[in-house]
Amino acid sequence: MSEADPQAHGIGAARWIGKRVPRKEDARLLTGRGQYTDDVTLPGTLHVAFARSQIARGNIVSIDTSAALDIPGVHAMMLAKDIARQPLTMMSFFFTPSEVPITPLADGYVQYVGDPLALVIAETRAIAEDAAALIAVEYEELEPVVTIAQAMTGEPIHPDTDSNVSVEMGDDEVPEQLAATLEGAAHLITQTVIHQRISQAPMENRAVLATREGPEELTLYITCQSPHNIARWFSTALGLPEGAIRVIAKDVGGSFGLKNTPWKEECAVVCAAMLFPRPLKWTEDRYEALTASPQAREQEIKLDVAFDDEGRLLGAHSIYDCNNGAYPQGADANIAVHMFMWPAYKMPAYSFLSRGWYTNTNGLAAYRGPWAMESLVRETLLDKAARKIGIDPIELRRRNLVYLSDQPSTSSMGIPVDDITPGECLDKLIQHFDVPAFRREQAEARQQGRYLGLGIAAYIEPTGSAGSMAPMTGELAQVRIEPTGKVTATMSTHSQGHGTATTMAQCIADRLGVRYEDVTVYEGDNTRGGFGPGAAGSRQGVIGGGAAIRASEMLADKVKTLAAHLYNASVESVSIEEGMVHVAGAPEMSRPIGELANIAYGEPHRLPPEFEAGLEVQFRYQPPPMTMTSAAHACVVEVDAETGFVKILRWIASEDCGTVINPAVVEGQVAGGLAQAIGMVLLEDMPYDARGNPTAATFKDYLLPAITDVPVFEYVHANTPSKTIGGMRGVGEGGAIIGPPTLVNAIADALSPFGEIEELVLPLTPARILDVIEQRDVSGTRAHRHGTAVEVAQMADVPAPDPTSGQVPPVDAVVLPGGVHPAQDATIAGDWNMVLKTPMGPQAMKAHFDVEGGALSGYLEAPEGRQDFSGGTWSDGNAKFNLAVEKPMKITLKYDLQLAGDAITGKCKMGMFGTAKVSGERS
Repeated sequence: MSEADPQAHGIGAARWIGKRVPRKEDARLLTGRGQYTDDVTLPGTLHVAFARSQIARGNIVSIDTSAALDIPGVHAMMLAKDIARQPLTMMSFFFTPSEVPITPLADGYVQYVGDPLALVIAETRAIAEDAAALIAVEYEELEPVVTIAQAMTGEPIHPDTDSNVSVEMGDDEVPEQLAATLEGAAHLITQTVIHQRISQAPMENRAVLATREGPEELTLYITCQSPHNIARWFSTALGLPEGAIRVIAKDVGGSFGLKNTPWKEECAVVCAAMLFPRPLKWTEDRYEALTASPQAREQEIKLDVAFDDEGRLLGAHSIYDCNNGAYPQGADANIAVHMFMWPAYKMPAYSFLSRGWYTNTNGLAAYRGPWAMESLVRETLLDKAARKIGIDPIELRRRNLVYLSDQPSTSSMGIPVDDITPGECLDKLIQHFDVPAFRREQAEARQQGRYLGLGIAAYIEPTGSAGSMAPMTGELAQVRIEPTGKVTATMSTHSQGHGTATTMAQCIADRLGVRYEDVTVYEGDNTRGGFGPGAAGSRQGVIGGGAAIRASEMLADKVKTLAAHLYNASVESVSIEEGMVHVAGAPEMSRPIGELANIAYGEPHRLPPEFEAGLEVQFRYQPPPMTMTSAAHACVVEVDAETGFVKILRWIASEDCGTVINPAVVEGQVAGGLAQAIGMVLLEDMPYDARGNPTAATFKDYLLPAITDVPVFEYVHANTPSKTIGGMRGVGEGGAIIGPPTLVNAIADALSPFGEIEELVLPLTPARILDVIEQRDVSGTRAHRHGTAVEVAQMADVPAPDPTSGQVPPVDAVVLPGGVHPAQDATIAGDWNMVLKTPMGPQAMKAHFDVEGGALSGYLEAPEGRQDFSGGTWSDGNAKFNLAVEKPMKITLKYDLQLAGDAITGKCKMGMFGTAKVSGERS
């Protein structure tokens, strides 16, 4: 797409949208004049440091702070009981209470190495750290649960829980028809991926400066993804009016999901600031960031896919497990992995079992494309299938990918498939890469002992999500023309390096008809503009851009109405170009837009009847629930057969992100995600030893990609405008999602003369690559890693998980949770308090059941409303009934409950959202 061809964007006569204009932020940031949280100091500021647990699991016997308090410059020391004087409820990302009790400081016991125990307030950070080091803690150490496999067989780490399962979705049994399809397929291909734990490693670590302004007034300077969401989070957590909390985040040095939600340390500082009469600042150092910040990605998946003789998809089943750590920012079984596994492909049937597990490690946080495992396991399996079936991997995808001509349709999980272009992106990619020429080069290189590989991957990504969950809603744009003629916009967007001050200014200048240089965008302060979630889920270009465009169009209409009135012209004859208002056929009547603004603000008697004084407009954009982005990437690598080192020779990205606001910003977002992908595949690893100690405490141990590891990327803009205002699609997470399978496939292709990577264990270090080349355990991966669930179950002499369902069989299948046997003569009739563990957090409900013979009826009631049902069945302690719901989308909930005394256990099949656990007790 040519930058000079604005019509290619599908939004009319574009003037600024689509151009590579200089970023407004760059001059300030590149000359050291940015303002990050640690740059802010208020009068009287004191500094905070934390004393942290040195063990992964244990009871706290005693904490001695006397030596620390004797250090000059120490003002105060706070433990859990002190912080508790300011009540705070730890919340998930969804603004719901955390699934297990969490306190800002460890209270009675510790659950991971780095768990904050005590908060020190001192004159300087150095003094606070020295004091924290003198705090003496005596523990009763307990055996830690470190791995997913240990969580499956070990005792629960959290009191009052039945197991280490944090949340479970999906079916524990493969549907009968799908099982037959898998068993009878011409080709059944299995891929297992074990993804390492990683650190988000943002440039700017977590930081907060908190000061109490009054009895119920709090000001926070904090590095975050959305000042509005942080204010809302603390308002809910503290029980304060949202208007009493001001959150300011000027410049933010990256987040990648870590700063979606404030966590234990930030909350401890805020509580302390509410209790202490001085502003308090905590800035996380890099050691803390690597060892104590929430982390991401540790997960395992096994995917079975059936193909016919021609390589067409027949059905699939997967078992997915994720390490949630001790205190996740939201208990997660990652339902999104399964939701987006197959919509880009013509998959007839799919089922899954998906679980999150509590362990004595740092809690789970989001990371750029949290559901990226779906692309990694699917795309690497497809390449493996192509090699085993004997089909070119590009042809295999073409036979199964969804094209525009196949739409609209519905995925195997009930997701509407419309407006996606993965097939078209692949075709456009291949137009820019000569595959036959590469295959000839590859063959010649192998004759010389050089091993080249080509990796291809395709995907779709949900972006611009709004209206389906509490944190994800619309964005607000407030745009005004000042009396000076300059344009000021207050946006609910927020940048952590996204360039929103630039792209939003381009949207406004384009649709308002003013110069880009004359537009200033303000964001980063929740009191400056209306509520908006800001940065998360690749949404700001779609929703913020749509809000900016429509608000600017509305303001342009207002200017034209005023000009038509003042100059006795028709509205249709008025236009705005480069900040000048023109009347067609009357060039002498052209006026600077500032002249009209002066009249609009200062001469109300000259305004049209019912014309609101001033030139300002606001618009809140609520887009479609989800806007899909599609892409296909190609990567060429050379693998050194002697050393196992990988060199990336070429990388092409064919991305459909709809209307491109600024190509440089889009390409920067893709490149950043791809750099992280390279790190995940080849370098990054956050391992724990058997006692739960993190063993990558510095960047000497935690390896990030250097500039020499990252190639110059090539971009093919395969853009199809979306159905949103402006036609944009999100692009923020794509590189980190599609990058890993593209690179793994290239490496696997290069290694194909030596054999298959049967079990993909990341990162693919040189030693692990030599495992394949030398066909032996060079890396020690098989000998030394903690093992899969099946391996650990065998070592522990307990029943192994069923190979199909992944479930560990109970010792006594008749006994229900808690050791209660079903009472055949008990009744479910009456009132119940129930909890449904949904992907968006636990949903509390009131239930009422009526039983007449074998017929069951009643209702479920939640804050959102009451829903009655009938036609259910009741038999031998088992209740089954259905509920048809409309929001967030039309699905039928199928409940299957078992009565045990005054307790209910069971599950609810939630259509595309899989299966969720249900628990309840009699009112």
